[in-house]
Amino acid sequence: MGRAKAILQSEFPYSISARCINREWFALPMPEVWEVFTQELSRCCQKNKLAVHAFVLMSNHFHLLASTPSANISQCMHQFMQRSSRELTRRGNRINETFAGRHYKCVMQDPNYFLNAYKYVYRNPVHAGLSFAVEDYEFSSLRAIVERRSPGFPIEEDTVFGSDPVGTLNWLNAPPDREKLDAFRCGMRRPCFTSKKLKGSNRPILGPNDLL
Repeated sequence: MGRAKAILQSEFPYSISARCINREWFALPMPEVWEVFTQELSRCCQKNKLAVHAFVLMSNHFHLLASTPSANISQCMHQFMQRSSRELTRRGNRINETFAGRHYKCVMQDPNYFLNAYKYVYRNPVHAGLSFAVEDYEFSSLRAIVERRSPGFPIEEDTVFGSDPVGTLNWLNAPPDREKLDAFRCGMRRPCFTSKKLKGSNRPILGPNDLL
């Protein structure tokens, strides 16, 4: 079965992720990997008008929340991943490509779907045991936002954090309900987020009124 055709639209943000080939770690120190990704994100923002809402770099994958005012997500991600992969391969003296195939993206067509993706992305380092609190993780745009500095690339105004910094951090650091988290992950398997159960799945649904 072929891969689903990308949904090109400019109204809603996407939740995007990509993982290293064979789940290997990046073959470089994390600060250097962060430098490569932030440089290429900056280039993509300036050249392709990508609007970044959140970015988190993990040991062998990344999470990105972004919008495309020009409805050009495929072009944005193709150039971003191609250029970052090429630079990581060059610096790491690798033979294989960096990423395991293409990226995964899901349209967040409801404000609460975006909020759930926002929490899921920023809690990823905590879930993986890499930090105790979301604001402590170094390779995250949230760290820069909390410290009121640039993350190294253009980023959209974070109205979630800006409206209530203390409340937002408390919410992000609160572990989500396991069933809701499973339902959210299930919904993200489609090109456009759905609260419907996948065929053959017994997992609970996560509606637009539910927050992690």
